[in-house]
Amino acid sequence: MGLRFGKVAAAVLIFATLNLFQIHGEIPTTLDEPFDPVTVPLDKSFRGNAIDLPDSDPRVKRSVLGFHPEQISVSLSSTFDSVWISWITGEFQIGENVKPLNPKTVASVVHYGKLRFPMTHKANGESLVYSQLYPFEGLQNYTSGIIHHVRLTGLEPSTLYYYRCGDPSIQAMSDIYYFKTMPISSPKSYPSRIAVIGDLGLTFNSSSTIEHLRRNKPDLILLVGDVCYANLYLTNGTGSDCYSCSFSDTPIHETFQPRWDYWGRFMQPLVSKVPIMMVQGNHELEEQAENKTFVSYSSRFAFPSKESGSSSKFYYSFNAGGIHFIVLGGYVAYNRSDDQYKWLEKDLANVDREVTPWLVATWHPPWYTTYQAHYRESECMKVAMEDLLYQYRVDIVFNGHVHAYERSNRVYNYNIDPCGPIYISIGDGGNREKMAISHADDPDSCPEPSTTPDAIMGGFCAFNFTAGPASGQFCWDQQPDYSAYRESSFGHGILEVKNETHALWTWHRNQDMYNRIGDQIYVVRQPERCPVQSEGIVVRQLENCKNTRLSIIFRSFCFFFDKIYSIISLNLKVSF
Repeated sequence: MGLRFGKVAAAVLIFATLNLFQIHGEIPTTLDEPFDPVTVPLDKSFRGNAIDLPDSDPRVKRSVLGFHPEQISVSLSSTFDSVWISWITGEFQIGENVKPLNPKTVASVVHYGKLRFPMTHKANGESLVYSQLYPFEGLQNYTSGIIHHVRLTGLEPSTLYYYRCGDPSIQAMSDIYYFKTMPISSPKSYPSRIAVIGDLGLTFNSSSTIEHLRRNKPDLILLVGDVCYANLYLTNGTGSDCYSCSFSDTPIHETFQPRWDYWGRFMQPLVSKVPIMMVQGNHELEEQAENKTFVSYSSRFAFPSKESGSSSKFYYSFNAGGIHFIVLGGYVAYNRSDDQYKWLEKDLANVDREVTPWLVATWHPPWYTTYQAHYRESECMKVAMEDLLYQYRVDIVFNGHVHAYERSNRVYNYNIDPCGPIYISIGDGGNREKMAISHADDPDSCPEPSTTPDAIMGGFCAFNFTAGPASGQFCWDQQPDYSAYRESSFGHGILEVKNETHALWTWHRNQDMYNRIGDQIYVVRQPERCPVQSEGIVVRQLENCKNTRLSIIFRSFCFFFDKIYSIISLNLKVSF
């Protein structure tokens, strides 16, 4: 008995020592910041210009018959006790004259349970069909198969569930798949590994990224925009690395919508088991007749918008254990008077850091990129929203858009700040467009300021710097001190939150062996040093005050105090 107790005690001691080394070993932490900027030279042997998978590849071909489900995926709701199951039945049509399928002809049903047999629960959902139509002679129109979305509720945390989806009345049910729910929201519980990818596409490099990612066995996938790049094709299936270069005379920016179906089939083996959360990217714009945009993106995926109080599929939030994720739309109005800003303000104010200590935000176009491509392109979004994210002490921000990897020091308003977020650009998933190589601080590489505003959102907010080493200039003449690490390579990242203060971030290159690490750091929270700023508390109290059911006189006093507070806040911001 004593020997057994001694072995247990020794095992506990070894485990504790290993954990201590994991957190405080040789891996650098954000407490060591600022780091000297590092640029890893381009590996000339690496193929940076990706080639799309052909439609003859068995991974993208349709493998079911009739109305059996395909392109099956799982996504999260806003809390652990609910998920969405999505799939497509029936075949798409493409041509000058297409007739949409009737969604009402096929039911949306999911059978699920903790056991393969019997599956004791059943849920019904909704279905739709979308079309991509072009009002120009000679262009091919597209209409999708029937897209199904079913929400499962009442689930237990950290639990494996089995499911089948389809329409049992016509004997068109899928095989049995499974998923695991997120842990309960608590400072002590987190998903083991969260994979982060961006600008993925459907190339041979994309397949390498996904294969590397699968070997890391993530519990959740975050795709930070730019999905399948269907808009690099004409409607007849002719593609190019550069649409504007090859097809400059087209009357509208065409797309080849079947690439979406190819992508859904390619990803099904992974995302039918591991939840994936989507972020709006610029390549999902896909303009069509009647100035409709983002139709495919909005139709094919389920978003926890309603569950998180959002009126839009482009911005929403969800919890994954003790992490609160905020997904923003870089291509939908974001100024203070706009719905997205108001929603973000409310969502941030409702975050309880005692329950979800970690606050992670994500959107597609980066605010802090030092590459020439897309340099300061999203400055207007940064001007509108950065103060709010800083005020509520967002810990980590994930972006895509730039086809390279870059990690910042903690930064706010271009200055190193121990209370600012760490920004990670990971638009290196492997898409068909060329890799970003040139930096804005390279000789003769600083873009002309007038060329930098975002083509979709417009506006000009990027002026010359007024302080610091780049004062009076639009670009730095060396790698900025807020940029800690940058490298032109395809890959993916893994976030492992260890506890309420430490999270391990690891970036993996595609060309490396699976067990090698490209970049790694512990992100360390310091809530005592960086508390949520009191302005947010005042604003929340004012909102509660104005919404009170007390007398008209009392509410009038609240509105008067709100005006005074706004004037004081404005004067403080101007003086600084």
